[in-house]
Amino acid sequence: MEHVHLFLDYLIPGISLGTIYALIALGFTIIFRVTEIINFAQGEFVMLGAMCMATFHSTLGLPFPVAFLASVGCVTLVGALVEALAIRPIRSASVVSLIIVTIGCSILIRGIAMFVWGKNALPWLEMGQGGPLSVCGTVISPQTIWMLAIALSVVVLSHVFFEHTLVGKAMSACAINRRAAYLVGIPVERMVLYSFGLSGALGAVSGIVISLKFFPVYDMGVSLGLKGFCAAILGGLGNNLGAILGGVLLGLLESFGVGFLSRVMHISSGYKDVIALIVLVLVLVLRPGGLLGSADTEKA
Repeated sequence: MEHVHLFLDYLIPGISLGTIYALIALGFTIIFRVTEIINFAQGEFVMLGAMCMATFHSTLGLPFPVAFLASVGCVTLVGALVEALAIRPIRSASVVSLIIVTIGCSILIRGIAMFVWGKNALPWLEMGQGGPLSVCGTVISPQTIWMLAIALSVVVLSHVFFEHTLVGKAMSACAINRRAAYLVGIPVERMVLYSFGLSGALGAVSGIVISLKFFPVYDMGVSLGLKGFCAAILGGLGNNLGAILGGVLLGLLESFGVGFLSRVMHISSGYKDVIALIVLVLVLVLRPGGLLGSADTEKA
């Protein structure tokens, strides 16, 4: 029974973190599929979602649903502005140049966030009035339940969007063959704008979910963006299902890795961020296309 309790102590946090990483990885994947650009400003979208939610809900006292929609709307607008003001004017440049532009946008957004909110952490979100849930001796807080519920709901909604809506199918068509999509009448440039906006919305939701357990701070996007990128690479960059799988696996590896470092090797759990880097290097060396990567990705 003790082993089951210990296993659940690492499994549940791993899944909750993994669903967050999956949302961030989905943001990377959506933009990459449509534009072949790796958007390194994705982590800042996550940070903006957390900071906006803390401002609207904790500081201004707006109800959670209103603050949630306002935060997602603000970051969606930021994502669209990044595409319209930074990407679209140089859309004929090389992919490497466009990636460098996204890095510049990341630095700019982080600097603006530091100027607006300062360097101190903002209050985290408090939800769930009931007591914690106990499963086989493992205590699950209401915050964790809300994290899982929101993250899983968004994952399901994103799947429905791409599989059962006209805009989602149009974006998928652009991902398969942009020229063919243009020839059949799909407004490719508008789909690129939508991809950045949707990526911003997913980043905002990720930030809101994270702020249920961690204090929002202006530089949180750096590490979260890295982990989301690692999750996308692990699952297969450009594959939505792979992004979800990679996120959950990375969360589990990080959670169980922390347990191994602290209990077996007596190493501080502060080194847990190294796990994502090790996973990234191993995947790039052993299987560059990721777990569910296509043949084209492997070849690239």
